[in-house]
Amino acid sequence: MSEILFQNETHFCVVFRNLVGGRAVQANQFLIIDGAHSALLDPGGDLTYNQLYLALGKYTSVKSLDYVIASHQDPDIVASINRWLTGTECKVIVPAIWERFIPHFIRSGKDSAERILTIPDEGMRLKIGDGELYALAAHFLHSEGNFQFYDPQSGILFSGDLGANLCPAADLNKPVTRLTQVLPYMTAFHQRYMNGNRVCRLWANMVRGLDIAKIVPQHGRGFEGRAIIELIDWIENLQCGTDLMTQDHYRIPEAA
Repeated sequence: MSEILFQNETHFCVVFRNLVGGRAVQANQFLIIDGAHSALLDPGGDLTYNQLYLALGKYTSVKSLDYVIASHQDPDIVASINRWLTGTECKVIVPAIWERFIPHFIRSGKDSAERILTIPDEGMRLKIGDGELYALAAHFLHSEGNFQFYDPQSGILFSGDLGANLCPAADLNKPVTRLTQVLPYMTAFHQRYMNGNRVCRLWANMVRGLDIAKIVPQHGRGFEGRAIIELIDWIENLQCGTDLMTQDHYRIPEAA
């Protein structure tokens, strides 16, 4: 399924949800178009590629994608990158820390080095048509080299795994308007996958400086209205990752 998240005369953003069923984790993919230029964010793995390629064709010329962007290195983010390099003329944009790992997803012999661009640790602004996409540092939330993407024209923050909520499929197109609606589907995930409260607080302080209309994570439902502030406040105060570790988590296993 797809949904237009924002649209005006020259600029629009589309989310694709639940293209793959079965045991694979639900994931969202995002298309941003400005004029004749376009970028695909977090395209997913091989399971997603065929259906996503067909779905993109309803909105843009897939062969002429300007960019395929990966927020970090996880398979559900970027395992299909070899097929995008083959099937389109895109440049691939990845965090600099993961540049040397990306070739593990690419078939031996494919000359792709000149098509891979990197995001420095401090982030950057990426030109798409007449607009810009901000790559915002979100390191250790959850990946060591991790970025979120803010589109100032639409006011959408594409937040990656932060805000992910593994909700029922029937609810995916319903925006979250109060955080309590999804807390049962996100608390355990964030406690396990986010690194620690220090980086949560740094992130919250950064994004409060943005004019945010929607926060849309890579998994589950997007956040609108009051839920945006509630999510930022919740992340800021979250105890997670190394905050929760004790000696009991680091002990030699007992004999069977």
